Amino acid sequence: MIPIKTENEIALLREANQIVAEVLVTLAALVKPGVTTGALDEEAARLIRAYGAKPSFLGYHGYPKNTCISVEDQIIHGIPGKRKLGNGEIVSIDVGVKHRGYFGDAAVTVACGTIDDTRRKLMDATDLALSRAIAMAKDGNHLVDISRAVQTTCEAAGFAVVRSFVGHGIGTAMHEEPQVPNFVTREKGPLLRKGMVLAIEPMVNAGSCDVRVMRDGWTAVTADGKPSAHFEHSIVVREGGGEILSATPKLVWGRRAS
Repeated sequence: MIPIKTENEIALLREANQIVAEVLVTLAALVKPGVTTGALDEEAARLIRAYGAKPSFLGYHGYPKNTCISVEDQIIHGIPGKRKLGNGEIVSIDVGVKHRGYFGDAAVTVACGTIDDTRRKLMDATDLALSRAIAMAKDGNHLVDISRAVQTTCEAAGFAVVRSFVGHGIGTAMHEEPQVPNFVTREKGPLLRKGMVLAIEPMVNAGSCDVRVMRDGWTAVTADGKPSAHFEHSIVVREGGGEILSATPKLVWGRRAS
């Protein structure tokens, strides 16, 4: 059963997600050649705690760090460490927090230095797909309308949507019902109702949709070694489309023109 949140609960979810957004603003600005993913993670931990929240990824099923930072062919769950970022790479930063009993979760992909046209187009298509998916998160639609928006947008641009990982509901748990695929299945999925809160997160590859998981048991990479982009917002279903809870005017994603 998919929880319907009250406006009081949505306000608390907005608080948590605003912390996530502020952390992402800071980390995105720090992405430069020579910076280590571990340094980004340490700064995230400091900021999250300064806001009075807890990093929700740390210790989740044994995950060892505060954030997920995935570089180039790493799709999601990249473990921060000694890796130095290089010019021309794309870097996906995924942040989750727990604050006052509620969870926030969002992700953004940013350029490190100067990137090529393929990477720029990949990022743009994934961002646009998220925007269109959020627009479909309206009362009376079905979950498949969100999935279709992501898949059609990315495939029209010549890219492949990852099928091994999906979005999710979010609230008093980091992962709640329903699962939110970025591709169309045979089922319409549940009817969307006002007050449902979802983490919509397109993960899109420049090459094939095939994935493999590295020996660390966490880091998912593209099977063909081509780059991948990941954008995510936590949103609440409204009458006219999704309201972004993790929005910030300082770093805009998932709000592109259709």
